[in-house]
Amino acid sequence: MSDLAIIAILVLFSAFFSGLTIGFFSINLTDLENKVKVGNKRAKRILPLRKRSNLLLSTLLLGNVATNAVLAIFLNSIASGVVAGTIATGLIFIIGEMVPQAIAARYGFLFTSTFFWLVWIFIILFYPIAAPMAFILDKILGAERPTVYSREEFQEIIKHHEDSPFSDIDEDEEKFLIGALSFSHKSVSDIMTPRTVIFALEASRIIDDNLLKEIKEKGFSRIPVFENTKDNIIGILYSKELIGYKVDENKTVGEVCDKRSLIHIEKNMKLDELFNLFIKERRHIAFVFGEFGELKGLVTLEDVIEEILRTEIVDEADKTVDMRKLALLKRRISNK
Repeated sequence: MSDLAIIAILVLFSAFFSGLTIGFFSINLTDLENKVKVGNKRAKRILPLRKRSNLLLSTLLLGNVATNAVLAIFLNSIASGVVAGTIATGLIFIIGEMVPQAIAARYGFLFTSTFFWLVWIFIILFYPIAAPMAFILDKILGAERPTVYSREEFQEIIKHHEDSPFSDIDEDEEKFLIGALSFSHKSVSDIMTPRTVIFALEASRIIDDNLLKEIKEKGFSRIPVFENTKDNIIGILYSKELIGYKVDENKTVGEVCDKRSLIHIEKNMKLDELFNLFIKERRHIAFVFGEFGELKGLVTLEDVIEEILRTEIVDEADKTVDMRKLALLKRRISNK
């Protein structure tokens, strides 16, 4: 009975070291650090060990090899060589390696955070041997590199989390997060309102009842103002400025419009740059010009936000949901 007890203890220790090796090193160090930052108590137990990866590895492998060696020697002392070898191989393979590694690979976080205290004991016991080995590995291999995901990989991670029943990320959050990650790769030309569907007013036009009615029907809160041609934008007319306006004043659009710091951009500007420009200049509209000074279109802060949210923002005054589709439709009609 005592022999069986010793064999059982040695096999359990073999399983312990083997399972912990897989358990600890199946945990991504960067993910573990992130868990600690959000207050995960189990991660706080594991991180000090996981950060000393080479010392941890040396300790666990040393314990596993020593245990298996003692087990083989002990079995050989109570049985013949072939029998002892067969029994040792079976016990180590099934109970000492395969089963604990399969469990640790799936439940590594729970397994390691439960027995972390025992690992510290073995680190202290094996330190005289394990520490020099870890020091050599540290010098040869250097520090463990953090895991950095590409934008596309991060998007796939978000999609995976949204699809998983164990994640608290919902469909709307997935949409917003992916939009925020992808909008910096897109250019102004991808979202701008084309010139052909821009509603703009001549600066010399008198503000009368007909114009007020037209502005109301269009439903735009900001209207570009030009002189002679749309290539010469001189200001922006804000519809709110016309509330209570008296038509008998005979003022022109050019006299009422705001001519301060218009934003002129090129169509290849990235959306993140444009977003920061809107915030800096405290403006909501920018005009897109070509290399020869011709107006190509316009883009608004709302357009950029829609791209981030991946949702069309439509209010009660909007007559057209997608101005780009309207431009394509007009072109098709004109080509017939």
